Amino acid sequence: MVLLLLRTFTWQLQAIAGTNEEPKQLPPQPWHLADVWWAFENPTPHFESLEVDVTIDRDVPATVNLYISPCGIAQIDGLDFYGGLQSNINGWANATNQTRVHPGKGAIFSRWSRDKKTPVGLGNVRVAGPDCLVESAGYEGEFASVRRPFAWTKGTYTYQIVKGKTEVADGKTNTWFACRVKDAAGRTHEAGSLRFEGEDFTFWARHAAFVEVYSTEKIPRSEIPEVKVTFGYPRVNGQPPPLKSARVVHPGPGEQSASPDCATTIADGSAVVVTVGPIFEREAKDRKHPLDLKQPERRLSF
Repeated sequence: MVLLLLRTFTWQLQAIAGTNEEPKQLPPQPWHLADVWWAFENPTPHFESLEVDVTIDRDVPATVNLYISPCGIAQIDGLDFYGGLQSNINGWANATNQTRVHPGKGAIFSRWSRDKKTPVGLGNVRVAGPDCLVESAGYEGEFASVRRPFAWTKGTYTYQIVKGKTEVADGKTNTWFACRVKDAAGRTHEAGSLRFEGEDFTFWARHAAFVEVYSTEKIPRSEIPEVKVTFGYPRVNGQPPPLKSARVVHPGPGEQSASPDCATTIADGSAVVVTVGPIFEREAKDRKHPLDLKQPERRLSF
């Protein structure tokens, strides 16, 4: 794989644009290379599951920090969650050993508290195996997270969030949701579960996905891999919600998670294709634009 060597972390716009201007400093990581948004006609009541297919066209080395998030942000009853595949997961070994470890590739599932200020304790996290990592912190709003090593490669995967058991304790009702990644061979890889307050949930009338280059203690300044990521149309309770509109945002200077221009995004039928490559100079008007997606057919249920 060809990597874009960003050793100096400066825009090389003189070479690109043929000018003698001083190079511009790159923004700090994380970089959201592309934020994809779907707007649906209506919310989905009685939420049971979210599924998003994602295809990665080539192997991505663990020497970079790439986050492919089929669930960039989702919301049920005002509670936000997100997750996906990372080339370098990290977290605590367990609740008592909070030494940060970096096992490499894996899947991640995280949630925030309702107000982003109230801590979400590790009592709301359930691991799927002894190799899982956990975290509960407040450096990006109060959140709790479970992560599990998973050596993903090029190929197609289905990222799933599935409703599990509802519990009532001390007069409070809570429900567990499990994170699973299914590969093209049909094998399911359990990542862990998070607990949410409530019993019967409504999935909001939106969804988001993103591709990100991020920073870790292991790799403070990641290079940008060349890769093509295809996001399928989200399925909620097994069905594609009726589409109202879709768009992409490539965050630029002054915006949250601003990125150098190194990704383009297009519609391909009902899917969205994000192509990551060399840094280029994008016109400001092209940072945000609609995506002309086709509405997938509803699946037959028996």
